[in-house]
Amino acid sequence: MSGAGRCLAGRPLNPRILPPLFRLSRKACSFPVKARIFPLLHAISLREDSKKKWRVGLVSCFRNDEEKTSLSDNGFEFLEIRSDGELDKPKLDPLGNQGKHWIFVIQKVINKIFLLHGEPWTVLWKAETIVQVMLLWIASFWFVGSWIVPFLAHAAGFSKESLTHRGQALYSLLTDIAEGLAGIAILHGCLARFRPLPPGWFCFNLGGSWHLDVCLGCLLFPIVNFLSQININLVPVLTSPAVGVSNVEQSIIARDPVAMALYAVVVSICAPVWEEIVFRGFLLPSLTRYMPLWCAIIVSAIAFALAHFNAQRLLPLVFLGMVMGAVFARSRNLLASMLLHSLWNGFVFLDLMK
Repeated sequence: MSGAGRCLAGRPLNPRILPPLFRLSRKACSFPVKARIFPLLHAISLREDSKKKWRVGLVSCFRNDEEKTSLSDNGFEFLEIRSDGELDKPKLDPLGNQGKHWIFVIQKVINKIFLLHGEPWTVLWKAETIVQVMLLWIASFWFVGSWIVPFLAHAAGFSKESLTHRGQALYSLLTDIAEGLAGIAILHGCLARFRPLPPGWFCFNLGGSWHLDVCLGCLLFPIVNFLSQININLVPVLTSPAVGVSNVEQSIIARDPVAMALYAVVVSICAPVWEEIVFRGFLLPSLTRYMPLWCAIIVSAIAFALAHFNAQRLLPLVFLGMVMGAVFARSRNLLASMLLHSLWNGFVFLDLMK
């Protein structure tokens, strides 16, 4: 055989007939499944220095596509594949590939931080239901705490101001429980038509490695405290002579252990349970229907901060909400974010006692 090997259109050659010189890798020449390959091999023998080894210098292939018969040369299309040395040097766009590389690295880091254990949430409801639940939840807290409970207390013949420190602490605990139950009832009612809910919603699990995520979240508490100081400097306290000492502070000043214990239950147990069920249990997974997970964590954290109606605590609450959202997304367990939320509130309460 001369320096060129030729295969005419007809029966495909048996690969065993071809010498090793003409063997093609699948990586060098690949076509769609429907295409029938009739190779016309044109090999140029090259000597490599003194070793006298042969290699394929140029390979040309013809493709016969059964679906495209309007091509010239009896339906054959000429495709050219460069030499091995040129195949090893793909043409790259340095600037474009560097940008894509950094985007890929950032996405990889985000996926590691916000690693989702298990399948993504299946969200059956749309944005209207999400907005409805959140607005009704906020309205129920305001209506129950500002109207229902005070009206019942007045009907019973007493007011909050006339109670002792322990009575006011118990009043606050009962009010918080009523507000939380009203919010849970609204959430249950709005999602009733979607029951049974898909797996992964409102999970409480004692097992798993979520304790480590909670510990890592606790290490970020100094950053939350630092952001709190920055926020106070940015938004100074509005001076108002009508503002006095809160009931919690009065109980701490009086050193009433029962009252302080009741307030500790309010801030360390009740508030984390209600807020985590709504913001991390419902809002965060619901937002993943319209945005990536990391965006849902940020948006839910902003909503969590705005729901406290306190401009001086906006920055630390946003950051704290992001930390609790990341812990919840990694663990898929509401107990993890509840415990982290409870530890932060307990830390603030202990700092207030000083």
